[in-house]
Amino acid sequence: MDKLARIYLKEVVTRHGIPVSIISDRDPRFASNFWRSLQNILGTRLDMSTAYHPETDGQSKRTIQTLEDMLRACAIDFGKGWVNHLPLVEFSYNNSYHATIKAAPFEALYGQKCRSPVCWTEVREAQILGPELIQETTEKIVQIKERMQAALDRQKSYADLKRKPMEFQVGDKVMLKVSPWKGVVRFGKRGKLNSRYVGPFKVLERIGDVAYKLDLPEEL
Repeated sequence: MDKLARIYLKEVVTRHGIPVSIISDRDPRFASNFWRSLQNILGTRLDMSTAYHPETDGQSKRTIQTLEDMLRACAIDFGKGWVNHLPLVEFSYNNSYHATIKAAPFEALYGQKCRSPVCWTEVREAQILGPELIQETTEKIVQIKERMQAALDRQKSYADLKRKPMEFQVGDKVMLKVSPWKGVVRFGKRGKLNSRYVGPFKVLERIGDVAYKLDLPEEL
């Protein structure tokens, strides 16, 4: 807990000040007497989300889902070197428009837009950093932002699907969700950043209200 407190003071308090309130799940680290006492001394109110009611902490859960999708895309796009691009993922997320706050997180925090690699050449910083590095960095940021937008669009489509039934026709192509069955992993090593869907595969037949027969390869 002492380590958590030090990280919290270093990464949060010294950079952004003391929060008025913190919403979290009921992880033992956030429900401990030490953590409660620390926040009480700092004057921060602790709000715990209720079990089976994730709406209490819905905004952070959506953020986590978006970040997971972005990291998964990086792992797929950049392969073994994806970790080297984590700073660009952070930069892209913090400088993308968020509808909930009607601004990018960077702009909301500092009150001005962030200068990005896109404008470096306009102020002749390319002569210092090198045009190749700037071009590569810019391309990676654009790619990551596209992945982020795709993740947001996908989350919206999932929310829309919950409000109306989804139907497919014979001949349609669909993605198959990857989910281990009885401990058998058919698509490689399990992990949060592994691809969650494979395909697309053609719909051959509808065999129920929500069940379809797909044209799957033999290895599946």
